[in-house]
Amino acid sequence: MKKAFFLLITVAIAGIYTANAQGGGGGFQRRTPEEQLKAVKEKLVDLKLSGDQTTKSDSVFVKYFRTREKAFEEMRASGGGGDRDAMREKNQKMMADRDDELKKIFDEAQFKKWKDEIEPSLRPQRRQGGGGGNN
Repeated sequence: MKKAFFLLITVAIAGIYTANAQGGGGGFQRRTPEEQLKAVKEKLVDLKLSGDQTTKSDSVFVKYFRTREKAFEEMRASGGGGDRDAMREKNQKMMADRDDELKKIFDEAQFKKWKDEIEPSLRPQRRQGGGGGNN
């Protein structure tokens, strides 16, 4: 009886820990532009950028992350819901502007690798499973 109780408690604690580790505890916190830049820089290593390219691309990414953060803050300040289509369009425009600047910094092969491999790997992945059919 004690073993079954101990096992049940262990499984329950592990489940709570796993849910919180995956962000299921509701404590999701958006990363700062500097934290986002750090994540991008870790992926950009594969591009073997020169010092000048690194400095210029860092500036482009920080500008993009700050502009995007400001847009999200404005959306939240207006009640949170907002017009998702308008926000998506705004984000696509910001991404296009960022990419136009990156094309001036990266060579053709570097930009292709950015668009085909690195950028997609940075997008948040949707959670699999769950219920409700909204995935």
